[in-house]
Amino acid sequence: MKIIVGLGNPGDEYAYTRHNIGFMTVDALARHYEVTNWKNKFDALIAEVKLNGETILLVKPQTYMNLSGSAVGQIFRWYKAELNDVIAIYDDMDLPVGKIRLRKRGSSGGHRGVESMLVHLGKEEFPRVRIGIGRPQAGWTVNAHVLANFTREEQDVIAKVVTDLVPAVESIVQDGIDKAMNKFNPKK
Repeated sequence: MKIIVGLGNPGDEYAYTRHNIGFMTVDALARHYEVTNWKNKFDALIAEVKLNGETILLVKPQTYMNLSGSAVGQIFRWYKAELNDVIAIYDDMDLPVGKIRLRKRGSSGGHRGVESMLVHLGKEEFPRVRIGIGRPQAGWTVNAHVLANFTREEQDVIAKVVTDLVPAVESIVQDGIDKAMNKFNPKK
């Protein structure tokens, strides 16, 4: 079993904000697998799909970003998953808009949703898909930046990135994070 967690905030007012890129990516996966059976369980929206016989949970925590780990921890314990079976997808201000980085593990990097996951999972050894949202404009706070919608120019880039991430996430599930990193991380 794999648990693919998109981080974001629930509610229409946040649907297209930079902080919701994780939700957008999970939604792209759901469209790819023609998911219609979302359930509200463990403080999250959850859908189950099969990929080559393996059960995949698509998860969108409904606890708001900073408390995402609460929902993820409940799911993790209920399904008795291994840490490397949890795949977190989230925004990263340290990457330019639309750039991606797959990572095997790591710290939160100051991301409060990831910090919450670390608290509730106890360790940092879970794969991550980081998606660049760029740095705040001059005079903007971090909160204003992450809760802002993408600009018109960025929207096309983001739409392509979340769709292009479907094979990258499938590769993590099927081939493991090391092979996926080699295949999908940008070459220097």
